Amino acid sequence: MTKQCAAPLSSAGLSSTGVPSTGISSTGREVARCPAPPHRAAEARAAATAFVAQLHPTPSARTVQNLLLLSSELVTNAIQHAGAVTALSFKADSDALHVRVADPSPAHPQSRVPDLTGRTGGFGWPMILRLAHRVTIRPLGREGKIILAVMAR
Repeated sequence: MTKQCAAPLSSAGLSSTGVPSTGISSTGREVARCPAPPHRAAEARAAATAFVAQLHPTPSARTVQNLLLLSSELVTNAIQHAGAVTALSFKADSDALHVRVADPSPAHPQSRVPDLTGRTGGFGWPMILRLAHRVTIRPLGREGKIILAVMAR
């Protein structure tokens, strides 16, 4: 079953059904948090799709495609290199879309030479860096890290 981040915001920030929430934060940003982290890139894409569907004005089709790819790559990297995603959330303000992915590994992503044969990858991190205009890595000690990618809205 696909988990999605799209439900009306309740007073507690999560919908009464426990489904991911979306709404306006106290800072005026539109936010969505997944109560259960995705286990596959497809779940991250579904969550991003549900999030942008509630934005007004709706971002351009190209921006939405880039957000889906960015979300997918961040989650894929977390699963492949850190073993799991521990949290996924989205934010939007008038100028930017924010994707936040937490994982259990304290190790920072490393760029490597892409394998053109397709066996070992190496394309994800450079793609993330090209899609986002800012990427921040926040260490959480033994708890892992948070990667925040910000792209133009």
